[in-house]
Amino acid sequence: MIVQDTNFFCDMPADMKYLRDRNPPQNFLEQNMIFVLPQRLRKFRKNLFHVRRTDADATVYAPLFQVRCVTEHDPVPEGYDGPFDVFPFYTNPTRKRRRTLDYYVLFLFQDKLSYVKCRDALEDVPS
Repeated sequence: MIVQDTNFFCDMPADMKYLRDRNPPQNFLEQNMIFVLPQRLRKFRKNLFHVRRTDADATVYAPLFQVRCVTEHDPVPEGYDGPFDVFPFYTNPTRKRRRTLDYYVLFLFQDKLSYVKCRDALEDVPS
């Protein structure tokens, strides 16, 4: 996988969760979600982005928009349900406008030091 204009990226951890808007507007589903980051990843909340496959090349993805995040110790915002497990939600492609689109949520980095710190935090899963 290649992400346009991004040097490094990491996948979401298995212990990540999300909150769902009780009364979502009729727009892009993921814009109505708030992701719940494990405490060890709180420093990387600004690096979490929705990305989608480009039409030009099946292996190239383009960043769409930054993910709204809270940490696991923050209170659930009013009007949201959850937290729910991110997986299996992101194991199925999203359907929009009669065609299947391939969406992911990734931590995106321009510099290697931040990427390495995030990767180390992702591997430091509590047992």
